[in-house]
Amino acid sequence: MSEKSILFHSKKVIDNYFEIHVVDVKEYSLELIDFINEHFVNICEGASGSNVETVKKRALEFLESKAIGTKMGAIAEFFVHLYLKNLGFKQECMFFNLEENSIKKGFDGYYSFEEVEWIMESKSGSKDSKNSSHHNKITKAYDDLVDKFNGEVKNNPWKNAYNHASQIDVGTEKNIRDNIKKLSDNFTNKKFASINDFHIIPASTIYLEGDWENYDYEDLRSKLIKSISEFKFKEIIVICVTKKSIDLFMDFLYDL
Repeated sequence: MSEKSILFHSKKVIDNYFEIHVVDVKEYSLELIDFINEHFVNICEGASGSNVETVKKRALEFLESKAIGTKMGAIAEFFVHLYLKNLGFKQECMFFNLEENSIKKGFDGYYSFEEVEWIMESKSGSKDSKNSSHHNKITKAYDDLVDKFNGEVKNNPWKNAYNHASQIDVGTEKNIRDNIKKLSDNFTNKKFASINDFHIIPASTIYLEGDWENYDYEDLRSKLIKSISEFKFKEIIVICVTKKSIDLFMDFLYDL
């Protein structure tokens, strides 16, 4: 993967079949704020032509109307989109759902990188919540991907991905759209894809409720490597983001 991560305080473990990215967000630097503003519209709604102030207001209205768990999840998902964009991934979806003021009912993210398609699932929580650790959230994200691949969900995640990729403002290439459409049709016909054949990105975000705490990076690394050894995939990138609080992002939105 690309090494363009200078905006983020991160560590990366690379093996011949996986990557682990551990990202710490204690504050938003001026450079990071500029980067968010530069890509905010594109992440949220593609090449819509809207100005950033208008789209930030839309995001703020959405987040202010949601419970804390939904708010944490949405902010975590946005930041993973941002991080992957910095690494050179092309987002083949929109952060905003196609239905106004609602939550996506499919994959959290669909991307391409050098003609390879990647699927992301994001999980998040407060450090004080039960089982709220990066290790547990990554496992939960992976398990949710498995359920979606196996058809153990109420909605067709490929159809949602296809609907997003088909929006003209997203600019997804026809070959990717055709691939997703085939997977969507197969899902409808109970012909489920195997996760073994896909490039996946399980992501975890832990919020520290305002007070920064250092953690045992080597312990986290060893637990993640052990889990990854039991996962099935073609290639995998694991992303663990530790954020000081949700207020960092909310303050960014309030600063219109």
